Amino acid sequence: MEQPLLKEVLFKQSRWKRIFSINCKQYLFILTKSSLTYHSYKHGKQGKQKGVIDLETIKCVETVSLIEPTPVNRQYPIQILYNEVTLYVYANGEQSRTKWLNALKYGIRNNQCLSLKYHSGFWANGKWLCCAQRSRAAPCCTLVTDAGILKGASSNRRSSLPLPPVPCEKCEHTCLPEPAISSLQMVEALYQYNSKEQTDISLVKGEKYYIIDDGDQDWWKVKDTQGREGYAPSNYLTGTNGKPEQYRKTASNKSIDPTKQSDKLEDYVWYAGTLARTKAEQLLQQMGKEGGYLVRNSSQGGGYVVSVFTKALESKNGTTRHYHVHRAAGKKYFLAEKHLFDTIPEVIKYHQHNSAGLVTRLRQPVSTETNKVPASIDVEWELNRDEIVLVKELGSGQFGVVQLGKWKQRYDVAVKMIKEGSMSTDEFIEEAETMKKLKHPKLVQLHGVCTNQSPIYIVTEYVSNGCLLNYLKDHGKELNKLQLLEMCSDVTEAMVYLEDLQFIHRDLAARNCLVDQRLIVKVSDFGMARYVLDDQYTSSTGTKFPLKWSSPEILSYSKFSSKSDVWAFGVLMWEVFTLGKMPYERFNSTELVQKILSGYRLYRPQMASEESYHIMSSCWHEQPEDRPTFKQLLFNIQPLREDDK
Repeated sequence: MEQPLLKEVLFKQSRWKRIFSINCKQYLFILTKSSLTYHSYKHGKQGKQKGVIDLETIKCVETVSLIEPTPVNRQYPIQILYNEVTLYVYANGEQSRTKWLNALKYGIRNNQCLSLKYHSGFWANGKWLCCAQRSRAAPCCTLVTDAGILKGASSNRRSSLPLPPVPCEKCEHTCLPEPAISSLQMVEALYQYNSKEQTDISLVKGEKYYIIDDGDQDWWKVKDTQGREGYAPSNYLTGTNGKPEQYRKTASNKSIDPTKQSDKLEDYVWYAGTLARTKAEQLLQQMGKEGGYLVRNSSQGGGYVVSVFTKALESKNGTTRHYHVHRAAGKKYFLAEKHLFDTIPEVIKYHQHNSAGLVTRLRQPVSTETNKVPASIDVEWELNRDEIVLVKELGSGQFGVVQLGKWKQRYDVAVKMIKEGSMSTDEFIEEAETMKKLKHPKLVQLHGVCTNQSPIYIVTEYVSNGCLLNYLKDHGKELNKLQLLEMCSDVTEAMVYLEDLQFIHRDLAARNCLVDQRLIVKVSDFGMARYVLDDQYTSSTGTKFPLKWSSPEILSYSKFSSKSDVWAFGVLMWEVFTLGKMPYERFNSTELVQKILSGYRLYRPQMASEESYHIMSSCWHEQPEDRPTFKQLLFNIQPLREDDK
């Protein structure tokens, strides 16, 4: 939630009542960086929100000429013009009015819709008292003076945002330094910038600056190492944290030349590709940013959808609205009919500054980009250990500690540091190169190994949201049934791929699935159970398996197949719909084996529909041949998923 800049109880005139009617009531007004809201106020307590005005929609903030006689509590009026509406608010004195005027004018200084004229008098008795015009929509009669905009602030800074220097001749893009691991608050000047206004700060190329306020997309408030503060163009700065994302080179070699706008959607951090509707809602809800948005492919064939998150509506936790990008007869794109553009990026750019029919303007692009190793790079199987820098510990698994690493100072990777005695390393290394060749968007990619010294490194794709089990425990209450079903669908897609290749996972469970930045679930550690040296995974015959996810034929004969993976998937599906509960938590190992072999099965989770439970229980038929294949499971899950509308 944004920090209030101003908060005060003021009188507000009802829009349709006379100037001094009894309908002029007290409200608690709250000003933030992006909005002005007013709330009911009784007995000294803030009540329900009664209205909200996006600052970006405000055209003018001015005083109003008084009418005689004027009640004592109405002598300091302020008018706020927005969306063709004039709101009259009464301050509690001259000092109060000056404070609100200055704060509001500063807040709207960058608006592109600022008006050059206004009505200096009230609208009363069917006319404007300043010019006697009898239409509420009549042209304004009074020029906004220099006092109408704060000294030192541009009336339209965005339109004068300077362009960076021309890219160098050696490469087609502006040369950017490689991002380093540093404080999130530090940025570096890419180019020289000479301040043009009192509120600006000059930039020296290569110097470091601290971000004070990056709420505006184009102008950031920064501080230099000597303590001087001011505004600077954001496209002149790049952060050691990778900001601004749209101007840096990413791991997938995307780049945007800041001197021109690309027409390719893939060049923008807000483009999420084939992300499903439920995943988009889940991602935007988790980010929780007002005006958070992304653009994704529509499932209705060839189109695009803009998904936008807002807290301004009735929903307690915010809601996501989905807008189809339309094409007019002249092949121009639009979200709002009156605003047509040649490309989708132009549509997005317009709505970043104007809501124009959307529930809110597009404020915060939600990026689904990561610095992962792109598929186009051919990675050597035996990696150079010196090219991997360990950054921080992510956790520990059955093989040892797992670390976040930087490979070649650029790509994020997960590094499993194998502790001695935890796995049969010789057998693993002998077969793991085959596992490296398995490539699917719902499988965690194995990149390579470092075996030349101890501990051995297993280097895999880094998946930012960690294991599915922990994600369910931490975020499960935020998810709905359709989003849980989408997670199960992700797992089945990966398992269909493995099933087609006759590859057995042997340890399918929520703890061995990971959740990426786009909230897609990826199956990990496939085939690794063969190499575990751990009592928990070892039966009396020496075969390794996790008991609570094991089918009757594994418990009785240690017989593994794709159908035993299907049984484990049913248990995983149960984990998902219970938000990470431990299956069979009331039974010890001996009791559990007896229960399963005698026909006992897990109960239906509260969040699982009858149809969903039917799918998971079909995985627990005693005879393997009676269980569905993963292809059949995926076919059964698809009709239950929400269609993209």
